[in-house]
Amino acid sequence: MASTQNTAPVGEVPPDANEHCPGPESASAGKAAGCEGCPNQEICSTQAAGPDPDLPLVAERLQNIRHKLLVLSGKGGVGKSTFTSQLAFALATDESTEVGVVDIDICGPSLPKIMGSEREQVHSASGGWQPVYVQDNLALMSIGFMLPDDEAAVIWRGPKKSGMIKQFLKDVDWGTLDYLLFDTPPGTSDEHLAVVQLLRDSGITGAIIVTTPQEVALQDVRKEIDFCRKAKVPIIGVVENMSGFVCPSCHGESQIFYPSTGGAKALCDELGIPLLGSIPLDPRIGQACDQGTSFLDTCASSPAAQAYVKIIDGIKSLVE
Repeated sequence: MASTQNTAPVGEVPPDANEHCPGPESASAGKAAGCEGCPNQEICSTQAAGPDPDLPLVAERLQNIRHKLLVLSGKGGVGKSTFTSQLAFALATDESTEVGVVDIDICGPSLPKIMGSEREQVHSASGGWQPVYVQDNLALMSIGFMLPDDEAAVIWRGPKKSGMIKQFLKDVDWGTLDYLLFDTPPGTSDEHLAVVQLLRDSGITGAIIVTTPQEVALQDVRKEIDFCRKAKVPIIGVVENMSGFVCPSCHGESQIFYPSTGGAKALCDELGIPLLGSIPLDPRIGQACDQGTSFLDTCASSPAAQAYVKIIDGIKSLVE
């Protein structure tokens, strides 16, 4: 896979660190006098000191998974979970391809609804927790399966959220997979740090960053890109979602979210990151999510579905 990102392990001293860096796994990481003014100070100060003793267990559990892909967004509401679900459905159309999805949006788990499995429950077996199978070759794990009802709020601080993410990786019997997708919450906070650190030994194939065309979303995408670079996560590329509206009747296109600064293309050109493609708005995408079905199956002729297919084919070619 082509990438300009440094893929060194998270525990190594970053190349842009201060001269007297104590190391990101030191107890004084981000807090020592030598850390003052370092661009990595914040990310170092928020992670646990020393290597996590469960990392070898996570690596062992995930050893038979070929590709681990993070789906990220700087801003909420850009369609990241929708993209994750449609990517999963598309990959699973090949019955010989085994796909898993981890919903690490702990406080806003929407994938059980979007993927048509919201009434399911997680069961435990001798091999560990069993993920919910949306299809024979498509498994999903989410805290949404563990809540008493659809309206129950998850009111947790960072350590408890990180602990649940660790259980999703260490205690779930994922078996052998071709792809494991991680649907993350917006931003660059506890969940993101947790998953990057937990996957340190087993490796991350790369991140897909989802945005919308307007500058207010692109501003936060820049922060997400900065996070990936500091955390040594390879960036596969950027997907521009809601890129215009295509009328289902006449196929005329209108700009709903105007790209005042050039949209995702200008951003990618500036930062040297691949633009994977642009997906136009289609109200049937929202309907498919509410119904828990694959938009690509129900509306295959839609310009949005064709854009999805092109982007997903591009992702597969980059990671294989």
